[in-house]
Amino acid sequence: MAQQAYATKTAGGGSGDERRGSRLRRVVARVADGWRGDPRVWRRGLVVAVLAVLLAVVMVVHAHIPNSVGNLGSLTETFLPWLGLFVPLLLLLAVVRRSVTALIAVLLPAVVWLNLFGGLLTDKAGAGGDLTVATHNVNADNADPYGTARDVAASGADVVALEELRAAAVPTYEAALAPTYRYHAVQGTVGVWSKYPLSDVRPVDIKLGWTRAMRATVSAPGGRLAVYVAHLPSVRVKLEAGFTARQRDTSADALGEAIAAEALDRVILLGDLNGTMNDRALNAVTAQMRSTQGAAGSGFGFSWPASFPLARIDQIMVKGVEPMSSWTLPATGSDHLPVAARVRLEPSGS
Repeated sequence: MAQQAYATKTAGGGSGDERRGSRLRRVVARVADGWRGDPRVWRRGLVVAVLAVLLAVVMVVHAHIPNSVGNLGSLTETFLPWLGLFVPLLLLLAVVRRSVTALIAVLLPAVVWLNLFGGLLTDKAGAGGDLTVATHNVNADNADPYGTARDVAASGADVVALEELRAAAVPTYEAALAPTYRYHAVQGTVGVWSKYPLSDVRPVDIKLGWTRAMRATVSAPGGRLAVYVAHLPSVRVKLEAGFTARQRDTSADALGEAIAAEALDRVILLGDLNGTMNDRALNAVTAQMRSTQGAAGSGFGFSWPASFPLARIDQIMVKGVEPMSSWTLPATGSDHLPVAARVRLEPSGS
């Protein structure tokens, strides 16, 4: 009976996976035979090949695209990861055109994109850490500030930074967060809530004329650290002016100077920087600090807009602190997603 069943299976062409694999091999073989017999496979698809090369060049030289015209360089760097979507499209066009030249050319942007962003596709989160921090642009027009505060507190963060605080809503946030966080301070439109004592709280001048950044010392069990909270100015894309970000860039430079002058060795920056880690305009900050998402996250961690995240403009950055894990939190009543990170406090001499 067993021999009969085996014979029946063999006569039927094997298992479903085997039959599907056999059909795929036959299709690939027919396509390959057709391409080998067509002398035009090297001459066709030149437009697709040129587009693939141009895409690779843009990704390679993005840092040299000038900002003199509508801040085009920063605009490109903000959405740089999304350029990878053109690779499968160009690959499909190369196959449709039956062009070997185009297929080879498409390898260039694919390799460049993987070199730039392939590391973000792996999960780098680790266990451990002794402090959890979170940051959230709560949106000044948030219709449910109490619920938003409650959701962020539920993350278990030891230190929480909030940006875009409307003065009339501050008491609501204070009431919602008071059961979890004994200490807090608000400066202008930003604030920090902590389970551990705060001291040396002061505003940080980021050249706006009003307060959208602050600094505080947190006395955590692992030692003291400086926590900066910042909300850099928004950027705009205008038809007549392109990507306008001059005010944001000036504020980023001022924030970088303040962090560079910090007396404590351990520093955490929490906030909405209105820019990605690829954006050269944030160099004054990114040159001296590490992104927790890049060092210990999984994926790109896009945080804005909350309905369909396209970019990570809400950042947690560290200096003298070891990132262990980083993640985004569920959506609240804001147009941004909250982001959180777990860190290990390194030994400090300060």
